[in-house]
Amino acid sequence: MVDAPDGSLIRFEEVGIAFAGQPVLEGINLAIRAGETLVVIGESGCGKTVLLKLIIGLLRPSAGSVVFDGKTLANLSDHELTRQRLRFGFLFQGAALFDSLSVYDNVAFGLRQMPVPEATIREQVRQRLQEVGLGPAVELKKPAELSGGMKKRVGLARALAIDPEVMLYDEPTTGLDPIMSDVINGLIVQTRRRRPLTSIIVTHDLKTVGKVAERIVMLIPLACKLPGQPQIIFDGTTADLEASTDPRVMQFVRGEANGKEGT
Repeated sequence: MVDAPDGSLIRFEEVGIAFAGQPVLEGINLAIRAGETLVVIGESGCGKTVLLKLIIGLLRPSAGSVVFDGKTLANLSDHELTRQRLRFGFLFQGAALFDSLSVYDNVAFGLRQMPVPEATIREQVRQRLQEVGLGPAVELKKPAELSGGMKKRVGLARALAIDPEVMLYDEPTTGLDPIMSDVINGLIVQTRRRRPLTSIIVTHDLKTVGKVAERIVMLIPLACKLPGQPQIIFDGTTADLEASTDPRVMQFVRGEANGKEGT
């Protein structure tokens, strides 16, 4: 692992990206340290999920550079980029399980892209499922037979099976009831305690923010950005977030809290 001058493992340098000529991110500068747990918040359309996809190289920036462990991702060959992605685990918003595969084969999927003996795969799959509170009884089930919460747990087990250095979570509690949301938040915290992971969580759920965040950044949509203003309008701790006097931060926090109360 490369030691960057600022101690960062992941770095955004003046990053921008546009789709069909419509900019989503612009001038993003962000350094994420190894072992840090960063939560990214902001209203819909501000580019939170796009940020995650840039980190793992699923998208390439239209401007600027995304640097991971000293390497600019856009400069890597497809082969080298694939190798770097094996250092990441990604829990997608809808879990993104393969419908035609059993739970066992879903969790084993990443391991089978490596030269790993089947006996080792079997042990890893069962350990990871056990970590997320699922036993052997689910191994032969298909995703269609699982609840939303179980799908998220299988998705997390699959992401952890390859022993990643970085975990990316895209709206991990969306669509879940409060009890299962607490379970998933607990698993995120448990995962961080058990492994020396760098964790980046995209969410709008303030309970998730309060439970898992060490550091929080808030993005605003470009349409709401004033000329010359950065798109990241907040960078700090949970205490800093609660004490912020920025009206946009306060509006977001109050709006999300009121939204929760109204559900």
